[in-house]
Amino acid sequence: MGADNSAVVDPGAWVCPLPLRDSPNIVMGHGGGGAMSAELIEHLFLPAFGDAADAELGDSAVLDIGGVRVAFSTDSYVVKPMVFPGGNIGDLAVNGTVNDLAMAGAQPLAMSTAFILEEGTPLADIATVAATLGDAARSAGVRLVTGDTKVVDAGHGDGVFVNTAGIGIVPAGVDIRPNRAEVGDAVIVSGDIGVHGVAVMSCREGLEFGTEVRSDCAALNGLVADMIATSADIHVLRDPTRGGVAATLNEIAQASNVGVALVERKLPIPDAVRDACGLLGLDPLYVANEGKLVAFVAPTDVDLVLDAMRGHSLGRGATVIGECVSAHSGMVVARTALGGNRVVDLPAGEQLPRIC
Repeated sequence: MGADNSAVVDPGAWVCPLPLRDSPNIVMGHGGGGAMSAELIEHLFLPAFGDAADAELGDSAVLDIGGVRVAFSTDSYVVKPMVFPGGNIGDLAVNGTVNDLAMAGAQPLAMSTAFILEEGTPLADIATVAATLGDAARSAGVRLVTGDTKVVDAGHGDGVFVNTAGIGIVPAGVDIRPNRAEVGDAVIVSGDIGVHGVAVMSCREGLEFGTEVRSDCAALNGLVADMIATSADIHVLRDPTRGGVAATLNEIAQASNVGVALVERKLPIPDAVRDACGLLGLDPLYVANEGKLVAFVAPTDVDLVLDAMRGHSLGRGATVIGECVSAHSGMVVARTALGGNRVVDLPAGEQLPRIC
């Protein structure tokens, strides 16, 4: 007798590797910094907030308070594992918030830190994270001025989650916003891309790449200060975290209504990152970074900005990877090594969950 092929097939029980755009429930892709994240904000949060919401949807807001321009940002960190080559969730939390403020041109002043701890987590692990967080704050020149601690039941967390908020002062004359990119602007990246995401992946169960890749996690406020000190016409700054360089460039292209033309051979991708992404079928452009920035700079000031960046330890690998163009407004297109073009789209969800 042949095999019984009459079993009922239940599509609802299938598990799809990509998030479903019409899912009635939250899926991991909603936290990936791609199209699903944007849709969640646009179609759920903003309508719910109504006129209480007042934001340009950047990584930080700039507020005029008594004639002083104050940058304000908040973020949450749920990286898994919480310790990875080159850092842990402690310095990630500080540097991530410092960088969000720096991308508005601000010099960070103070931060809050809130810890959500899972019952059963060793105190030694929490002490390590706290010490690293304190070291990172001192290194970035930011004070930790308030905070909170909560404990959740065992099995309802993942060791340590951290939420932060930060404030900083934007110098007079600085106007750096996601919607200021202009046709002709050079697109600069400060160094090798994809390093953080691969570093986190490398210590997940069953993944080995033959060589250690260490996270690029770093505070970029010093580098940004050197760039601003040149008095160059810097239009946009962004740190390409969730969704990588691809998501960041798409968001800027759409906010400024310009096209972005990349040259693939100019992308600074380390061999170890390229090999790891090739093994896993990933595109390095979509892999998270935690110590790099993307700058959109007026063409007349490119050399001035590159010199300043390369004079700083965190910008020695700065390079021009493309430019803003009038064609394909709101889109990012890359010229391949074979001379063709490919669209670098905004990711739907995320390639790599729990990277930051």
